[in-house]
Amino acid sequence: MVTKKIAVLFSGSGSNLEAILEKLHGKIFGDIKIEVVLTLTNKPNALGIQKAEKYGLTSVVIDHKAFVSREEFDAKVVEVIKKSGAELTVLAGFMRVLTPVFCEQIKAINLHPSLLPLFKGAHAIDESFASDMQVGGVSVHLVSAELDGGKIIAQEAFAREGKTRDEWEAKIHEIEHEILPRTIVKILKGEI
Repeated sequence: MVTKKIAVLFSGSGSNLEAILEKLHGKIFGDIKIEVVLTLTNKPNALGIQKAEKYGLTSVVIDHKAFVSREEFDAKVVEVIKKSGAELTVLAGFMRVLTPVFCEQIKAINLHPSLLPLFKGAHAIDESFASDMQVGGVSVHLVSAELDGGKIIAQEAFAREGKTRDEWEAKIHEIEHEILPRTIVKILKGEI
């Protein structure tokens, strides 16, 4: 059996981090065991820190405000990821635009709360809800230096069906908590 190591980067509540820890950390999938070896945040007060602690993980905090440039911040993050031995890095609500310093050295995927290439950026939920599209959804894509522009590797849609704004967001989060762990397993098993 092979142990596959992943790093999870987050900035906020850590609900997707928690879904990954609950569904994947220390679990066996066929001939692989998945281990989260690094949880990292750019926000010293991110709620995800406590969620990681419930699984015995101490999060690394690298406050982006302490760096003079995005590249300097990214270089520090890359250093920590490489030291952890993670072979896949998962951005789970990590609210930073990453530079080539990161993207060219780290194999990473990102979760995005819309059907890319539509509604890129930080306001995707509001923008997709406000549109006249009859579906919403979630995408998982490879991280590139272009904001939410890497190759799409997984998507799942749902029908509008008269959903309120809160119901729309709740459905997105429900899908996120399933599609991200499922996609991680497929990548680590070589199926994607």
